[in-house]
Amino acid sequence: MSLISSIRSHDDVVAFLSWPGDFDLDRGDHLEEVHLASGAVLEGFAGDGAGGTFFFCGEGGEERPVLYADSEGGAALVAIGLPELLRLLLTAPWWHSFQDFTVEESRELAAVYLEDMPDLAARQERAAAALGLELPGEAVVLARLREVVTGAGEDYVLIFTPEGEPYEPLFTDVRHG
Repeated sequence: MSLISSIRSHDDVVAFLSWPGDFDLDRGDHLEEVHLASGAVLEGFAGDGAGGTFFFCGEGGEERPVLYADSEGGAALVAIGLPELLRLLLTAPWWHSFQDFTVEESRELAAVYLEDMPDLAARQERAAAALGLELPGEAVVLARLREVVTGAGEDYVLIFTPEGEPYEPLFTDVRHG
């Protein structure tokens, strides 16, 4: 069974990914016409409540790189494959707010979520178990996100097709290298 099918078959996983994950498999249509600078296939498969879209890049299945584009003209490669994206969403659903990609920053952001959702850790664990995913430590997830974001090359530049202009980097404060 694909991970997408597995998500759809578990109401508790759908609920967690919906909130706090802000990830909805029924929102895969991006509001703007876009393409990858490389010309590779771009397939929207999920979105968030603010109009952002998750895209698979290239040919293949759920192992393809995942690019996220927000509704404000920012984009970044955020995962290599759906399993990696789900580990990010389950471990740090506040990832949109990262600037430094540190455990300290993540814990500060988590504190805000924990005020409204004291059972967050239990919900994370249940969702991961339902999907058959092991959640690595927070530091591992953050380091991997930083690696993917900073390592993305020209193949993953998202272009606003009508104007031929690239989207801005989603994480502008990340130092490359």
